[in-house]
Amino acid sequence: MTTFTDDLGADVPLPDPPRRVVSLVPALTEAVEYTTPGLIVGATDYCTHPPDLDVPRVGGSKYPTAGAAAELRPDLVLANAEENRPQDVQALRDAGIPVWVMEAPGTVPAALASLRALLTGPLAGCAGTPADGVPAWLAEAERLWLTEPRPVRARAVVPVWRKPWVVLGRDTFGGDVLRRLGVDHVYTGADERYPRPKLDQLRQRFADGEADLLVLPDEPWEFTDGDGPDAFPGVPYVLVSGRYLTWYGPSLVAAHGELSAVLP
Repeated sequence: MTTFTDDLGADVPLPDPPRRVVSLVPALTEAVEYTTPGLIVGATDYCTHPPDLDVPRVGGSKYPTAGAAAELRPDLVLANAEENRPQDVQALRDAGIPVWVMEAPGTVPAALASLRALLTGPLAGCAGTPADGVPAWLAEAERLWLTEPRPVRARAVVPVWRKPWVVLGRDTFGGDVLRRLGVDHVYTGADERYPRPKLDQLRQRFADGEADLLVLPDEPWEFTDGDGPDAFPGVPYVLVSGRYLTWYGPSLVAAHGELSAVLP
């Protein structure tokens, strides 16, 4: 029996490298399945990558069915402190199922460090994992992202939801992705990670010259040319992939170039 320690300091005892993993986190589902194909035996309805992932679904990320996850007889369940409820994690642990909880990363380096800890810790030795536990995509993501951020050349408002409006605030992974590519966002000093300002307050940021760019991802709200910019007449905007902006995992490799290409 080997006991690992997850991001929140909880013990995760495993007798052997897991052979059956249920993931409650879309980004972790992609990272693990990309690294060790076939290891994921259950995922949430929102685990859309890899696109050909064909496994039983256990509900949404925020409200998964713990019983459905347990019925899949996983050796390990992957969760996230922000995306999954503590009571669901505890229900699985009470059923005798080890659960690894990833802390919600506030920066790209924090996300990469957490992924490295998972892949070189409880998942080390799984079929397909390199001897040192570090897959090529993770090494490449670290090479691309663990550098000095580019000089700030734009200040943005970054909505992630509408009805009501919700924007990126303090200590968010997506905010740090943008910052490292030279785009700061005006709510980085907010008290909340996801503030809910009124539309007139958002517009005022542009009127006052505090912001000069609107960044609109296609998830969780699917902003488009006709849904989002209409609320900010005359404001320069860019549409970006929500996956590239907010998912940590193999997508980070492509995200660096793809986001650089569309940002000012």
